[in-house]
Amino acid sequence: MGRKWENIKRSKGKLDSARSAVFARISREIIVAARQGGGDPAGNFRLRQAIDRAKESGLPNDNIARAIRKGTGEEHSETLDEVTYEGYGPGGVAIVVDAMTDNRNRTAGDVRAAFNKAGGNMGETGCVGWMFRRVGIIVVPNEAGRYSEEDLLLLAADAGAEDLKTDDGDIVIECAPEALESVAEALKTAKVPIASAESALVPANTILVEDRDIAKKMVKLMNTLDELGDVQSVTANFDLPEKLLVEFAHA
Repeated sequence: MGRKWENIKRSKGKLDSARSAVFARISREIIVAARQGGGDPAGNFRLRQAIDRAKESGLPNDNIARAIRKGTGEEHSETLDEVTYEGYGPGGVAIVVDAMTDNRNRTAGDVRAAFNKAGGNMGETGCVGWMFRRVGIIVVPNEAGRYSEEDLLLLAADAGAEDLKTDDGDIVIECAPEALESVAEALKTAKVPIASAESALVPANTILVEDRDIAKKMVKLMNTLDELGDVQSVTANFDLPEKLLVEFAHA
């Protein structure tokens, strides 16, 4: 569901109620980013973005510095592997779960249990992955209408952007994952504010789930997966009618 799902989580106050889980998730991202690209954010775009998200979430600077040291090996840390799980939820909805874990068996068991409890099933690698594509997504806040789509598209396209659209007062720019840094830097140079810049999965097509019971089970499954300690992100190819979006956002 992408940004709509993020909006539901924000409306439900999930980020506030699970602050420690959010901190742990961001810390894992910093550790892996520093391990893969070094501890200097100036030369490590993934780390720089993770640090920005950490600061936005309120993660203390000491925690950020400690996570970087763990990633560079200056401080002891468990070995974290990036793993992806795929499966089907209620109504045949395709789901991809990205995780970082120091125990693959534990994480796989937790994810499988969540699928089973919701009446879905976790499948083999690749069973639904072909239904999604990985893109770079940059969100520019534009509630006051300060920026025109045409101007931003021209600016971003020169740096490698492929698409642009509006969403709830924001302008959302898509590009190839490898162009994410160049597009973000072009916007930054032009003094265009960026709310977020990250690589994410988007579904090629979505399933509109209009049955309330199935929709409720799907939202519960998404919540359960999202709250697992090792899970970094959950992406699914379903959409909900506006009526159900409003209902679940305020439930």
